[in-house]
Amino acid sequence: MPAATTETPAQSPVAKPFDEVRADAFADRFLASLNESALMVMISVGHRTGLFDTMDGQPPLTSAQLAERSGLQERYVREWLGAMTTGRVVEYDPADRTYVLPAEHARWLTRRATPENLAVTAQWLGVVASVESDVIEKFRHGGGVHYGCFHRFHETMAEESAQTVVAALHEHILPMKPDLLNRLEAGIEVVDIGCGAGRAVCALAEAFPNSRFMGYDLCAEAIEMGMAEAKDRGLTNVTFETTDLTTLDVEGHFDLVTGFDVIHDQKEPDTVLANVHRALKPGGTFLMQDIAGSSHLEKNLDHPLGTFTYTISTMHCMTVSLAQGGRGLGTMWGEELAAQMLEDAGFVDIEKRKLAHDFINVYFTMHKP
Repeated sequence: MPAATTETPAQSPVAKPFDEVRADAFADRFLASLNESALMVMISVGHRTGLFDTMDGQPPLTSAQLAERSGLQERYVREWLGAMTTGRVVEYDPADRTYVLPAEHARWLTRRATPENLAVTAQWLGVVASVESDVIEKFRHGGGVHYGCFHRFHETMAEESAQTVVAALHEHILPMKPDLLNRLEAGIEVVDIGCGAGRAVCALAEAFPNSRFMGYDLCAEAIEMGMAEAKDRGLTNVTFETTDLTTLDVEGHFDLVTGFDVIHDQKEPDTVLANVHRALKPGGTFLMQDIAGSSHLEKNLDHPLGTFTYTISTMHCMTVSLAQGGRGLGTMWGEELAAQMLEDAGFVDIEKRKLAHDFINVYFTMHKP
């Protein structure tokens, strides 16, 4: 009969004593977050209805006066003002029931403040909330939510692009490559991949009439918006094409490829980068902007928009890639992985830069040998 063996049972982790102070602090934080999240939704409403622009620089107004000036329904305006008052965005005088938007707040909330209109970014909460049930279904069964399911995505992205990319093109972005301005002025072939509604590529086409521009995007709706933008500006040196970048079959044609906030959304980002490399002429330049952050979660704990970017990733960037059977890199794929993938695609002289006024984005410039 075999000898009996004695096994030492696995020790359970020692439970930490319950911290009532920590629990109360979390509850307080939750209530504050709930209020702030609701405030962002109402700030989006204020932007889309033009209420902030109507109040900008005006003396104290009653809800009826504001409604009349903005062409909106007074009852809705009054309730919106309640949220703006309790959220400490507008100031209220109960004596005459008037409201005023302080100049210091208008500085960040009106179209006059562009490219620093923070209200533009508040719109993303409504965009991603519109697909919450769809995303939850994918949590359970896998897959992703397609671009077409997102209400107002291209419209909101166009406004965001106008602020973060278009406004910085000439003063900050193009000068990253000292020879680029001269080449564009002389005339080169340029393509903007994932061009969206075409704000950036149209701005480039308008500024550099001797160069020829192409805009590629997966979504037909975005391409239609880009074509309309070009027509409105009377541009004849830019064309648009609905294109799946993973099947792009162009070789040695472009002098410059730009990609603004696009690679991490792709189904097969490594394939897209290889296609970009092939599409460039020898010595051609790839200018890529993406979200600043690390590939390692622990390094993003103090990111000023960490929670926001991981939320946008879950609710949009990651899921639209997975919807195509893709890799689902997500918004926070990180600068380390980006640099490695660019190197793997064959690019050389890879340089990474951040702009002093922009903590959200990172820019990579590089060449094809």
